Amino acid sequence: MPKETGRKAIASNRKARHDYTILETYEAGMVLMGTEVKSLRDGRASLVDGFATISDDEIWLRNVHIQEYIQGTWTNHTPRRPRKLLLHRQQISKLRAALKESGVSLVPLSLYFSDGKAKVELGLAKGKKTYDKRQDMAKRDANREMARVGGRRFKGMD
Repeated sequence: MPKETGRKAIASNRKARHDYTILETYEAGMVLMGTEVKSLRDGRASLVDGFATISDDEIWLRNVHIQEYIQGTWTNHTPRRPRKLLLHRQQISKLRAALKESGVSLVPLSLYFSDGKAKVELGLAKGKKTYDKRQDMAKRDANREMARVGGRRFKGMD
């Protein structure tokens, strides 16, 4: 069987980019059970309520839902168990220092397979206020309208 190459998306947390301003992103490996990997290959995961914490110089991914494997038996995993993340020691100490700031948290942005290994993209995030969200939506709508008008002009419709 040929070895997998490239990046295959499993799940993404679109709401995180709406609710938070992403300051930095990190790629981390995950310590998983066999049934979790099989369930991820079927695309059965949700990052909606997920977050990451640091305890004892280790980073843990919490509240991420990976559905039980359908064909699993008594060896099946619990869907919302804490999962250990694999990062370099320097990255963990940098994140620990950044998390001491108020209003900053670690949020999972996406789950994917990279060359056959399950990875999670973490974002160091600062919460947005309601008016920030409205400004972002207004900018997005304005850009969309400009692209629409520019497209009509390019096609010779105006």
